[in-house]
Amino acid sequence: MTTSGTMTTCSEALRLVLDSVDPLPARKTSLEGALGLVLAGTLVSPETVPPFTNSAMDGYAVRADDCAAAAPGAPVSLEVLSDLPAGSVALHDVRPGTAIRIMTGAPLPGGADTVVPVEATTSDAGRVRITAPPKRGANVRKAGEDLREGEELLPKGFVLTPAALGILASVGLAEVPVHPRVRIAILTTGDELVAAAEKPGPGQIRDSNIQTMCGQAVAFGAVPVPFPRVPDTREAVTLALTKARESADVIVTNGGISVGDYDFIKAVLADCGAREVFWKVRQKPGGPLGFWLWGGTPVFGIPGNTVAAMVCMEEYVRPALRKMMGHARLLRPEVTGIFEGEFRKSAPDGKVHLVRVRARRENGKVVVSPSGPQGSGILSSMLRSNALALVPAEAVALKSGDEVLVHLIEEPEDR
Repeated sequence: MTTSGTMTTCSEALRLVLDSVDPLPARKTSLEGALGLVLAGTLVSPETVPPFTNSAMDGYAVRADDCAAAAPGAPVSLEVLSDLPAGSVALHDVRPGTAIRIMTGAPLPGGADTVVPVEATTSDAGRVRITAPPKRGANVRKAGEDLREGEELLPKGFVLTPAALGILASVGLAEVPVHPRVRIAILTTGDELVAAAEKPGPGQIRDSNIQTMCGQAVAFGAVPVPFPRVPDTREAVTLALTKARESADVIVTNGGISVGDYDFIKAVLADCGAREVFWKVRQKPGGPLGFWLWGGTPVFGIPGNTVAAMVCMEEYVRPALRKMMGHARLLRPEVTGIFEGEFRKSAPDGKVHLVRVRARRENGKVVVSPSGPQGSGILSSMLRSNALALVPAEAVALKSGDEVLVHLIEEPEDR
């Protein structure tokens, strides 16, 4: 834990966050709500799939030996005993010289070993003519060719995909043990904020942060729990934080985190007994970032500037949420990029600068260039970026051709 007022480094702050959270307890979830969630245990198939040998096509169930002599000028003619739709069972076996008309998915009748597609036949007056010898076993799906009872279906830690949900449904597993989506309470503070639909009055601005942060939470796979904007009073902040703790797994506050006369987040958390893990990070934007543990509830105090809020959500909140949801890979791809353009800090400040950049792959390398002005309130350059370039704390400037560490924030985690 860092001492209050002492800045920690970006890497240390991330380590402290990840060391402070654990996967949420597993719970049974229906398949309808399980897409993208992480299995909390290994699943074994309770059934065989397909459960019976069946037809892979509409056609005729036959004995391959009966059709061996078939030729275009000398078709084999077989008696059609009956029609067999999917969901039914044949009342007759296929005997020498006979066939049964069968639909896709219907159980293969006894005596048959092959299905001839209807397109390769002609029929008339209760008989079917076959003009080419089929390969034995053609168009037949064997029982258990997909899955066997007792075989491992999916390992613990598997992230459920649409195909996985179909597999589970096919063996009757309608509920699965998963780590649930994190419910994340999002509180924006400030008397100057109004809703997007309102016209700001003198000194007011629209609250864009509640939209970006809730959108990020959904994109991260979590469930946002947005709270009404919190007025800048100690009483309002206390009430909002208390309700947030009751309704969510994680709390994220936005604004009110500095040391001004109307910034109450830190003081209220201290009064409530929350343990400060760190306060302030040597980075820009997003330096006034705080992290607390309030009993078992992680609390992120994120600065109010809109870009700073998005950067902190991406770099710290996202990995924490992923760990809580049971993911093994927590961090975006980190690559060495070639800088294109110019960037200069206003002064040596000992901070890592997270520069919004546009990354592209060129001749086997990643090339990055600033996506626009880098002010912490300029959201348009965040809109145009797909990566963050990490200018080292000891560096003052970057020029074209310099190497720089890059986080690819639109690519899936790989570590």
